[in-house]
Amino acid sequence: MAESLRVAVATPFDEPSRQVVVEQEPRVDLVVGPDLLAPVRWPGDQDGDPSFSRDEQQQRDLEELLDGADALLGIPDEDPAALARVVRANPRLRWVHTMAAGGGQSVRAARLTEEELDRVAFTTSAGVHGTPLAEFALLGLLAGAKRVPRLQADSAAHRWPDKWFMGQLSGQTVLVVGLGGIGSEVARLLSAVGTTVVGTSRHGRPVDGVDELVRPEDLADVAGRVDGVVVTLPGTPSTKGLLDRRFFAALREGATFVNVGRGTVVDEQALVAALDDGTVGYAALDVVASEPLDAASPLWDRPEVLISPHTAAGDPTITHRIAALFADNATRLLDGRELRNRVDVVEFY
Repeated sequence: MAESLRVAVATPFDEPSRQVVVEQEPRVDLVVGPDLLAPVRWPGDQDGDPSFSRDEQQQRDLEELLDGADALLGIPDEDPAALARVVRANPRLRWVHTMAAGGGQSVRAARLTEEELDRVAFTTSAGVHGTPLAEFALLGLLAGAKRVPRLQADSAAHRWPDKWFMGQLSGQTVLVVGLGGIGSEVARLLSAVGTTVVGTSRHGRPVDGVDELVRPEDLADVAGRVDGVVVTLPGTPSTKGLLDRRFFAALREGATFVNVGRGTVVDEQALVAALDDGTVGYAALDVVASEPLDAASPLWDRPEVLISPHTAAGDPTITHRIAALFADNATRLLDGRELRNRVDVVEFY
């Protein structure tokens, strides 16, 4: 059993969250270089002040700090090249924890060798974003069912129309594409309000709140009998463009579409076409294929599309939850136990 673990903080991480780590696992020696990281602007700020920059000496100081650590909390500057540099410069490095749930893609982009991937363990923050993202998914599904764009248009026109019927999530069927931490929480919330949940799973194991499991390759076969779709999948080569023209063509007319996974999972041109012809009646997107969304994108300025700038997972306590997850994994590493959320270095998720 190791006695201590020297951890370099490689990304903006507020003092209260750092305190969570050392209180939960006292064997962690958490080191932070003064003035070497972008200042945190508010609780939960994971980016830090965008105006921050380092001079040459500060950059050397940061690299020296990283090169003397057993583990990193965060990827330096969220830069795959910086990650590759420290892995190669620091032979004692044993573990890197990414702040993002989809941090495996940054590890992939670092283009590490097989030996380097075997030597250093990589973990992600998957799971800590489940509740806020599931709530955003519920928001999108409710907005679609209650026809919020029509309500907004009538309100803007000061129009009190004849009565018309709204949809109800109770009694609807929703397809949840991906049943990891986020998808499982979406299923739980939907089940609680009386929604029938169909979920995709490669492993086929039962998930609470899911009434029916289907294989990812059978998505188009079930699309015609669902009222809504929630995408929670990570962005990997195997998921790229998974929801394509064939899938959207099979959807029931007027379906609600929500994406809280990764934008690359969706053929965006096919989504726009489905919005144009009414196959998708409402879309709530926290992610898009290329971020930030181009100002010329046809997804802008549509009343039936809600754009969230990849911010639905954020809240003031997010870094505290990441800190607790990191501390638990530090304990596991020090005690020689299996790490949570370890990146699959074949699929990189």
